[in-house]
Amino acid sequence: MNTILVVDDVPENISILSELLLPYYRVRAANCGKRAIQVANTLPKPDLILLDIMMPDIDGYEVLKQLQKNKNTANIPVIFVTALDAHFNEEQGLKLGAVDYIAKPITPAIVLARVKTHITLKTSQQRLKCQNTSLELEVEKRMQENCFIQDASIYALACLAEIRDPETGNHLRRTKKYMALLCRQLQNHPKFMHFLTPENIKLLVTSTPLHDIGKIGIPDSVLLKAGKLTDAERTKMKMHTCLGFKAITLAEQEAAKPIEFLRMAKDVILYHHEKWDGSGYPHGLSGNNIPIAGRLMALADVFDALISQRVYKPPFSLEKTTKIIKEGKNKHFDPDIVDAFFVLQEDFQQIALKYADTAEDVLLKSSDFERDLSCSCDDKYDL
Repeated sequence: MNTILVVDDVPENISILSELLLPYYRVRAANCGKRAIQVANTLPKPDLILLDIMMPDIDGYEVLKQLQKNKNTANIPVIFVTALDAHFNEEQGLKLGAVDYIAKPITPAIVLARVKTHITLKTSQQRLKCQNTSLELEVEKRMQENCFIQDASIYALACLAEIRDPETGNHLRRTKKYMALLCRQLQNHPKFMHFLTPENIKLLVTSTPLHDIGKIGIPDSVLLKAGKLTDAERTKMKMHTCLGFKAITLAEQEAAKPIEFLRMAKDVILYHHEKWDGSGYPHGLSGNNIPIAGRLMALADVFDALISQRVYKPPFSLEKTTKIIKEGKNKHFDPDIVDAFFVLQEDFQQIALKYADTAEDVLLKSSDFERDLSCSCDDKYDL
């Protein structure tokens, strides 16, 4: 049963309205403005308030203002019931937010009709709000499911490349976490803040595992070769950035509409081997001409190659790894990203330790991909 709060400083007026409404509604009463505000905040909460304007302590206008300031009572519809019948008073009440205006002396049929109309309207609004909330929850659930499917699909694609690569799957986990660290550190940096929005950071971190997806297209004779690569073979190996970019571009063209994630993935894949001084590949871009996604991925990828155990080398110490990163500042890497790395180096090290490859992981890989241990890291880590 719906609850009506009747507010009037004259007991006879409360009695008249209560007798009229009680057959259809639960009725609560208040004989002053202060009491009305208290009752409106207690259970059972009124579904509608019939409010007198002329009261000795706080008039109806002020009561309405205070009700609307309180989030617990702001949505309760209010009908002014008053002997003031001037057009000005009615207009003022409606401007303040009252839903209707009934003049005294009341006509029972009019009161019942107005109350029923606004109770029905409020009930419909509440039902619509519940439906909207339910729909929002369902949409959020579906979006979460889609994100889960997307993440799983991305990881599955990345693992396809990893199956043919001598690096272990932990490389994907580590580089993804390194990327997240760098993005959070640089998101308020004047040089990067326009790009590192929360949405772009999410897309960037999600797309990180795809950085070497193009290695699927590299011939086994090159990808799995024991020992150093010839110049021609290194040229073929470098094509993995373009092959991965082409694959994502084709997927993008098949999509019914632009997909921001694919756009971000293309930058990560194509540009993560470009170097700040222009000596990288595939396009020899330099400085700020290299997309930010590629610059961030470059440092994350190289750090992991240096500090991790690979089938062709033992892990470098943190000291040696950071020395190489420092030497690469303004050469291989964006100097601001290097500065961010040194702020985060302990966090990088913790991730490297937590997700380190075991000897068993590396031996398992090396049984499939035997490498010449005399091959230097300089030949391998930036491929």
